[in-house]
Amino acid sequence: MAEPLRTAPLRIALIGDYKPTKEAHQGIPPSLTMAAATLGIEIGFNWIGTETVPQARTDTAAFLGDYDGLWCVPGSPYRSMEGALAAIRTARETRLPFLGTCGGFQHALIDYMREVLDQRAADHGESNPEAEMAVIAPLTCSLKGATGTINLTPGSRLAAVFGRASTIERYHCSYGFNPAYRALIDGGVARGGLRFTGFDPAGEPRAFELGASTLDRNAGSSGHPFFMATLFQPERAALRGEHHPLIAAFVAAAGHHQRGRKP
Repeated sequence: MAEPLRTAPLRIALIGDYKPTKEAHQGIPPSLTMAAATLGIEIGFNWIGTETVPQARTDTAAFLGDYDGLWCVPGSPYRSMEGALAAIRTARETRLPFLGTCGGFQHALIDYMREVLDQRAADHGESNPEAEMAVIAPLTCSLKGATGTINLTPGSRLAAVFGRASTIERYHCSYGFNPAYRALIDGGVARGGLRFTGFDPAGEPRAFELGASTLDRNAGSSGHPFFMATLFQPERAALRGEHHPLIAAFVAAAGHHQRGRKP
């Protein structure tokens, strides 16, 4: 068992609108607990409704300042899309370890398009069907209840987390990234550092990461220590009693963040 990173329990902010009947939400607490146990650390978490997140930068940073990691959870459309985006923006800008799954993946892409690539019209086709720039749009085939292969980009952080070239994951969504805007993401890699690193067998993006490559996993001063998001839902593994490496990597990053805090 790994040596504890610090004696104080980690604090994880779960951004989303909690629903006890939602399977993904049921899987999140045990997935975090299992990950912490493998690392020999203690962990705590708070469910934070999107409507409670302040939207001004300084206010959001203060609101989330005591947390060691932020997970934007499934369950969109959220009660406050702007609250979810403010939390994601803060994690991205303050180097707070971030994990987004399903709706978190979708909204992290919207934040990136708006704030980094300056595409202010970027929007979600589910919450705004009339959006002029629906970066998140209906999938050709719904993935609700689906299981599929994810091919991982060699040399990516994601591939390093899994330790293999592919993984089989479960989904529960009917919206995903609109391929019409793929060139904007790919063209902005040098500017913002976000790149897709997980794909379905047809080549459709299903995961992304922000920051350094596996050659610099902690990202140093110039990149983000941990910012990953997936359209699939790794938390569902816990409902089968299974440990998931991506959640363990997120918890480990939160531990490093806590250890790096000034006394």
